[in-house]
Amino acid sequence: MKEKETITMTKKEVRRLGTINDLIENKINGTVASSYLNLSTRQVRRIKSMVLLLGPKGIVHKSRGRPSNRKMSREKENTIKHLIHNQYRHFGPTLASEYLLEYNKVVVNKETLRLMMIKEGIWTSKKRKQEKHHEWRERKDSYGEMQQFDGSYHKWFGEEESCLLLSIDDATGKISHGVFDKNEGVIAVFKFWIKYIEKNGIPRSIYLDNFSTYKINHKLAEDNKDLITQFQRANKELGIDMIMANSPEAKGRIERANKTLQDRLVKALRFHKITTRAEANKYLEERFIPEFNKRFAVVPKNKENRHGMLNSNTDLRDIFSIRKQRVVCNDYTIRFENKYFQLEQIQPTTVFKRDKVIVQTNVDGKIVIKKKEHLLNSYILPTRPQKEIDIKLIAITRKKSNWKPPANHPWKSGSFKRREEIINSKVGHF
Repeated sequence: MKEKETITMTKKEVRRLGTINDLIENKINGTVASSYLNLSTRQVRRIKSMVLLLGPKGIVHKSRGRPSNRKMSREKENTIKHLIHNQYRHFGPTLASEYLLEYNKVVVNKETLRLMMIKEGIWTSKKRKQEKHHEWRERKDSYGEMQQFDGSYHKWFGEEESCLLLSIDDATGKISHGVFDKNEGVIAVFKFWIKYIEKNGIPRSIYLDNFSTYKINHKLAEDNKDLITQFQRANKELGIDMIMANSPEAKGRIERANKTLQDRLVKALRFHKITTRAEANKYLEERFIPEFNKRFAVVPKNKENRHGMLNSNTDLRDIFSIRKQRVVCNDYTIRFENKYFQLEQIQPTTVFKRDKVIVQTNVDGKIVIKKKEHLLNSYILPTRPQKEIDIKLIAITRKKSNWKPPANHPWKSGSFKRREEIINSKVGHF
């Protein structure tokens, strides 16, 4: 007795077999069958002929139960597993597939690698959190129209935490500049933007958060326009608009970039055994940023570069400096950060007691004193001056002059006449 053959079918194949049987029995024509199965009439004729030849078995695909022609070889699979466990254990599937191709010349799809890493217990799929709804904001049209800027504190290399200062162009998504520094303080931010402008030009606007370096967050500052930070003052001089974000989601592109870099950049620095800030900055500028921009940048609507040109007479280090107002004491000294600066007697402009001057600290730490646009001559006193020194000078002038007007000078003749009239009137009175 002949054994019965068991054929396993899916629900879709069962429905397809019913339609083909109706076609064979002439209950429907080929056009109707093709519309039912969502196939071409040519494909329906092919399936019909296979059913007539093999019976219900003709519906089943011939490759079922067979290994795929694109199945990875056992040798290649073992090689990938070995590399993942020894070199890329802390990498995600996407980044690991890129590094396998670049450094090991092993081609593997990121989704295939994801399944392999899950099976090996190296990768765990993350559950997506329910986030608040935020409206999407359209990108700017041109490069340089807006820069999203932020500082990200993280253990980027080694065990000490450092800060990555980063700017992303809103129109293209490119990293326009990035640098590692100790913190997000005024001097670090000033150095960042000096290099940025020297490299790219002056951006039209900067989109950033409400950190104290960028904005005075005192409750009364909102109604007092004079309370501005050093960074706001510098941007005002250059004509750069500052846009303050009220939430991290508002400047989402720079926030997402920082999150991506905390994964990719950290692993890249660790892979290349980089442990110092100087090495990290060199790698960031010469290799990581160009590769990042090549992979993630987009084409802007307008190819025009909206960065402004820097004038030849503009001194960025003068603009990006910390300026504090001080008052000239009676002994012509100025106190600043527990140091005493003595003004010299010869100055490029006249300086009076109690004049207000500007003490300027440049990014390199050099301290200079200015009155308006004039740089005053001064030196640091080794010791604290006496509490009260009564100097008879009314003012420190530009320079001494030995010139005296002649006897017939209008100034002198007029004063002589007035003096003689006064003396004669007094003599006549007595």
